[in-house]
Amino acid sequence: MASFATKVIRLSLKAVSTVSPEAAGRMAFQIFCRTPSRKPKNGKEKAVLRSATPIIAQSRKVTLSFAGGWVVARHFPPRAGASGPRVLLAHGWGSRSDYLATMIDGLLASGAEVVALDWPGHGASPGRSLTMPQAVRSIDAAWRHFDGFDAGIGHSFGGASLACAAGGVLCDLPARVPAKLVLIGAPSEMAWLFKGFGKIMRLVPAAQAAFEGMVERLSGRRIDGFDAARLLGALRKPVLVVHAEDDKEVSADHARRYGAIGSNVELHWANGLGHRRIISAPAVIEKVVSFLGEAEERASLRKIA
Repeated sequence: MASFATKVIRLSLKAVSTVSPEAAGRMAFQIFCRTPSRKPKNGKEKAVLRSATPIIAQSRKVTLSFAGGWVVARHFPPRAGASGPRVLLAHGWGSRSDYLATMIDGLLASGAEVVALDWPGHGASPGRSLTMPQAVRSIDAAWRHFDGFDAGIGHSFGGASLACAAGGVLCDLPARVPAKLVLIGAPSEMAWLFKGFGKIMRLVPAAQAAFEGMVERLSGRRIDGFDAARLLGALRKPVLVVHAEDDKEVSADHARRYGAIGSNVELHWANGLGHRRIISAPAVIEKVVSFLGEAEERASLRKIA
């Protein structure tokens, strides 16, 4: 059953549509991009943030600017004597880098250097809205500041954003392609989100077209151009896709789309972990660390031989 707020929004959009479907589409887009409150929803989330404090304290806060805004990143230097990959870590919608503390700790323990982004409207970054073009620009800002990354790891929206950045979806920015990508519980394309939102809000066809058209107005690319699976298919870079078949927020069909790209994609099922617990599960972190270290292990073996 729809919430009271959803019913009110539906009625508002319906009323606006009778006058101007174009205006209703723009209004729907503004609602769609509105980010949730940063405040913890319950005691469990508060406890997670408290437990993350010692790990986050190991980082240096960095401000990154891009056309139209700025974001905050947390830079975790490699631990003494370590020489692992430089990793860009991106959280999902409604999350923040603090919620990735367990993953960050595991990566640091493996010798990696980590940069964790807070998207616009999330964590320590300003704003109350987020679009995919903003996310790609944030990734570009991090890439310029840190002179590139060996690997990108993204959860949910973060994974799709890294894939779109690697695919060069914005015509005024270069493609930002790390040597390896890890996508955890990530959607494989953006059109399904827009179709689903339009269905929930019961947008009339003309309003839906205007709603989806906002993407092209912001990026110069139609919504079907933000197909992360197709973009990665053209790159042929090693990709690890981690997903749970019981994920209720991002269907496992998205993981299967990624898996169908080709032999460069490794599909790993982490069933039973849903959409959120998957990012901090020890077995998943171990799998990610192993995937990132494979090239280094092969290089070491060649030197010994």
